[in-house]
Amino acid sequence: MGCRPLVGPSAGLRPVLEDDLPMPNRSGNQKPVELPEQSPDIEFFWDPVCPFAWQTSRWLRRVAELRSLTVDWRFINLSILNEERDYDAEFPEGYRESHDRGRRMLRVAAAVRAAEGVESMDRLYQAFGETIWHRVVDDGTDFRADVATPDHLARVLDQAGVDRLYANAATDSSWDTELRAETLEAVGRTGDDVGTPIMTFGPPDGPSIFGPVISSIPETDEECLALYDATVTLCGFDTFSELKRSARPRLDLPVITGRSG
Repeated sequence: MGCRPLVGPSAGLRPVLEDDLPMPNRSGNQKPVELPEQSPDIEFFWDPVCPFAWQTSRWLRRVAELRSLTVDWRFINLSILNEERDYDAEFPEGYRESHDRGRRMLRVAAAVRAAEGVESMDRLYQAFGETIWHRVVDDGTDFRADVATPDHLARVLDQAGVDRLYANAATDSSWDTELRAETLEAVGRTGDDVGTPIMTFGPPDGPSIFGPVISSIPETDEECLALYDATVTLCGFDTFSELKRSARPRLDLPVITGRSG
């Protein structure tokens, strides 16, 4: 499965950030997020702690390039999605902290989007994904140990080309209202018992789906497009809900395989 309500990376450290750095005002006169002038072809809801969402996003970026499609990268947060769950009883150890890390990173993303616009989300998500999943760590090292820490957030913001001061939002719970609204919107389109990623084709009224969940990106452009066309075709049937198999290859990401590239 992908990052469903009961699945996600684990463990985390609470970032300690300076109190006196300025952040966008979250009071009632905060300007709303500006939507694109034209509706995008696809909306993709992501949580940076989900490796399956990241893998699917890499495939979708290739398809978007080949088909000249526009994508709006929106938020879904696993800690909000699972807040009614009993983490101690239903999840492996460390999942609560992992999902909370995703919340902190998405708070930062929400702050960046509010000030820099929706166009900034593509490069910000890429920076999160590359700094988390595209590295090789020493044997015995928990690769999750530095995710969402102040140093990690600074690297992400530098790579995305935006101010490091946005890292202050990681501990600002006022952004959770926005994260909650988008999480509920995403799940409202698919129904319950889903996770990340969620995609909508022709938003906001077009078909939505949880997935596709893939372990690696198809090797050729033709295969990438074939998977996309098959997904769109299936989603076009409003009576279709699910195909599934749990047997799959290991995720092909350097931090997991231990191989660079």
